[in-house]
Order: sequence, then structure tokens, then C-alpha cells
Amino acid sequence: MTFDFDQVFDRHATGSTKWSRYPADVLPMWVADMDFAAPPVIIQALQKRLEHPLLGYSVAPDNLREAIVADLWRKYAWRVLPQELVFLPGVESGFNMALNALLEPQQNVVVQTPNYPPLRHAAGHWGLNKVELEFDAQADGTYATPLESLRESLKGGGALLLSNPHNPLGKVFDRAELQAVADVCLQQDAWIISDEIHAELCYDGRVHIPVASLSPAIADRTITLMSASKAFNIAGLKTAFMIIQDPALLARVNHARCGLVDSVNPLGLEATRVAYADGGPWLAELMTYLQGNRDFVVDAVRTRLPGVTINVPQGTYLAWLDCSALGLDNPQRFFLEQAKVGLSAGVEFGDHSQQFVRLNFGCPRALLEEGIARMQRSLLNR
Repeated sequence: MTFDFDQVFDRHATGSTKWSRYPADVLPMWVADMDFAAPPVIIQALQKRLEHPLLGYSVAPDNLREAIVADLWRKYAWRVLPQELVFLPGVESGFNMALNALLEPQQNVVVQTPNYPPLRHAAGHWGLNKVELEFDAQADGTYATPLESLRESLKGGGALLLSNPHNPLGKVFDRAELQAVADVCLQQDAWIISDEIHAELCYDGRVHIPVASLSPAIADRTITLMSASKAFNIAGLKTAFMIIQDPALLARVNHARCGLVDSVNPLGLEATRVAYADGGPWLAELMTYLQGNRDFVVDAVRTRLPGVTINVPQGTYLAWLDCSALGLDNPQRFFLEQAKVGLSAGVEFGDHSQQFVRLNFGCPRALLEEGIARMQRSLLNR
């Protein structure tokens, strides 16, 4: 490999959210932040940018918009215009901005659960009615959307907060299911607010499909949220963007900044440009490494963690582990206290997920092996 994903960095005392939550003897494998160095091409571009000593308020330059437009066409055959991009300091602020702009109080906001906690809680910020819709677990280890329940939940309009690729399930929606979901939303005159922050992180030859790319009619009812932050591990630079292709909808949503959503920092804008323009070789090698990590985790859970089960993630670098057979009151606390491994608690992702934990396998293989070994020992010593 050209890039070294096996190198372990000491992230203590760097202000890292991931590595600051727990004492130094705990291995953190919770928040969606990879323990890999950012792509060298991005680091070099930031160093070059810092040769200019001014870091004032910034706008997205044309070459950034052009890099994103070209990337969307190259990866997804999705034709987007530069003016259809709205830059934001984060995806979370984007879907909250969209809800504030588009929905009336007490309208339904559907979230497919389990789901990323900020998506679950967003409706409550705006006096909206959250509807949590459980996926149907299939015999083959996949998860399907209950379309009739979705249709019933969206009567009278409202919005679907879509997560694709899905966090924490690692589900990558195929075209047929995505089309069916979008058709329900259109039939019910509902908005689609689609969090596609993990778009590049798909395995086994899968290719992400932006829901807005399915048809012009769907695009007119869709706000897409993307960022280079997950795939290129630059989340701390706080840069994301909306894609809104209907001009009237674009104006309506952009107006909802209302002094709440500020501009984006210049280093984040430059890092995003370089990621999409020049980061392809690094990303290709990352995906090979991550798929190896994914396979390692699946095999390790099935052979070394008795009582824990896993369905194979189709995307993201997150593993959703079912600990129901362990008979624990709180699996996250057990692994934290007995294994010194910090995982995300399943209950944060859904009220019926108390027996689950989420594990981040976006790290050097040595750290992943250490985490699994600690969990294995804790189960053997029960």
C-alpha cells in the first residue's frame, strides 16, 4: 500500500473528543472518528494555505464547487450545478435547518430506527412529532423498510429523515428499496431530508445511490446532506454541504439560516476541495483497508465473542453488535468496566436497542485486535 493505515498515533492530549471521554486505560471505539492520519494531500494543502497569514471569513470558491460537482458525476452519475450547493459547518445543522424551514408544528418526522442520535432528536427541537419506524430484520441478516408503515406515518405530509448509508446498521439502500421509499414520500407530499455523510464508504462492490438522483420529481422534494468529513477523516474541520436542486426550495431552506448557521472556516473549505479533487487514491486504499477491518470484526465476533452477534455491515465503519444473549443489564457499561473498551450504547440509537452496542472499526488493525481481545477476555472471565 502507498499509505500506512497501520500506524498508531497517540491522540491523548490533542483535544480529541474520542480520546478524551474516558480514562487513559480505556480504548475508545465509540464516536464515528477514524484513528488514521488525514490524507497527506490534504495536510500538504493546509500547510500551503497557512503560508498566507490571513484566516478571515470565507466563502466557497468556484474551484471547490467545481470539484464537488465533478466528484458527484464521477461517483454517482448525478448531475448537480455549482449553485445548487449550500455550505454549512456540519450535517447536523443542515437537517435541523431543513426541518425549521419546511415543516409546520406537530407535523410528523419519520426516523428509521435504530438511528444516529441527532437525527432521532431533531424533531423535538422544532415542535415536531417524531415517529420512530423500526426496520424489519430479514432472515438473511439485512434490514428492510416497512413501506406501509412508512406510508401511514407520512399521512398529511411531514418529512423522512433518511440515513444512507445507515448509521448504525451499516445498511446501503439498493435502488429498488430507495425508489420505493421515495415514491411513498412523493405520494404523501412529504419531504426527504437525506443524510448521506457516509456515501463513499460502501463495501463488496456496492455503490451509493443519492436519493435525489433517482428522478427530477424526487430531487424537487429532497435536501441532500454530504461532507468529506467521514471518508477523509477531517470531521474536526466542520465543513459540510447541502444539495438542493429546486430553486424555490433552495431559497426557502437557505433563508432558514436566520443567524443560526454561520459560514464555514477557510481550512475546512480548502480541505474539502482537495479531498474531492485529489483524494481519490488515498480513499481507494482506505476502502481496501476498512473492508479488511470489517471482515476481521465479523469473523472475530462470530468466533471469539460468545453471546454476541453481528450482521455484516454493507457500509460505514460501524458495527452494530447484538448482545441480547449475554443477559446483561447494560452491555455498554459491562465492556467499559470489565474490558476497558468504550463503545456507543445502543439505547442512544433507539428505545428498543438497549442490548446493542456500536463499535467503530475505523482504526489501525492493532487497535482493533486489542479491542476485540479485551472484549473476549471480559466475556471469558464473567
